[in-house]
Amino acid sequence: MSNDGRQEGDVVAVERLLVPLSDTVTVRQTVGYAVQSGLEAADSLECHLVVAMPYDDDSPESDRYSDDADGLLSRAQNWVEEDAGGADVTIETTTLGADEYLFGPRDYAEIFDAYADEHGIDRVVLDPEYQPGVTAQMLQPLERELDRIGLAYDEAPVDRPARRGRLNGGAEGFDRLFATFLISYGFYLLLGDPTYWFDLVTGAAVAGIVAVSLAQVTFTLPLDRVQSPLRVVRFALYIPYLLWEIVKANIAVSVVILRPSMPIEPTLTRVNSRVRSGLPLTALANSITLTPGTLTVRANNQQLLVHTLIPGARDDLFDGGLERGIRFVFYGRKSAAIASPRERDDAEIVGGDEL
Repeated sequence: MSNDGRQEGDVVAVERLLVPLSDTVTVRQTVGYAVQSGLEAADSLECHLVVAMPYDDDSPESDRYSDDADGLLSRAQNWVEEDAGGADVTIETTTLGADEYLFGPRDYAEIFDAYADEHGIDRVVLDPEYQPGVTAQMLQPLERELDRIGLAYDEAPVDRPARRGRLNGGAEGFDRLFATFLISYGFYLLLGDPTYWFDLVTGAAVAGIVAVSLAQVTFTLPLDRVQSPLRVVRFALYIPYLLWEIVKANIAVSVVILRPSMPIEPTLTRVNSRVRSGLPLTALANSITLTPGTLTVRANNQQLLVHTLIPGARDDLFDGGLERGIRFVFYGRKSAAIASPRERDDAEIVGGDEL
């Protein structure tokens, strides 16, 4: 797929390409295609290799992603030099988004557009497997955003290997299978009677079926044999905190409802959370919904749209207590110390009763 806006056969003096990188199985082929197509279209090539950072400098994950990005940029630079041979090629490498928080395809497209304007980029060469630190596939929504802003792009025609994630074997596949079985079995016994032999037997059978059917769907990322048990422990510590927040919210909503004036202020609030998409974002969205006075309307790309019933519920959302709790569960104590949505200006009211 191409959207470069150039007539076939046109040759220019210098071709300036922007190549966004992520650590995929096709990134090497994408870089090779960029070099080949650029040299075919021009006498010389200016290749800009960039890694868009999914977390800003204030996030605990940023150090790890920064190190990974530096390694990927170094490898990609070597690939360009290898593929270019003795051709006239200039290489620029950089990371983007370290001073902001990128939430979804629109943010990535806009930061690529800003870089392209600054450096006179002719087109963007996209890796078909491009996935910059998020769990969802990025390419199609990113292409739609690039079309919207009018930035020329070209999808590299690479040979995609068969996807192995869904059929993973070995230790990683066993870890996912075993974890799904334990979660399903525990939930079944929680709803049933763990002292009754029939529930023990049927629970094991049901959990086995669920594990075999859904293990690869439930866990989209590899499990860590050290961190995963720690997350279970931290989640057990989070449950009392969540119950306390539910009790407090119940009391606050009850007080408002029992007052004759009933001072409710329904609003829609957008919150850019500092948790990844997938399970962490789902846990945060469900925690907010479980708390009376707040209802998560939409959750995608680390962004939440929440309906709040009373000002106190909205203030709690802005203070980010539940977000800090979820970050503690999935990322550890250090990550729970980040600024609240209010402090980092990541929450805003987007509508009231009329919505």
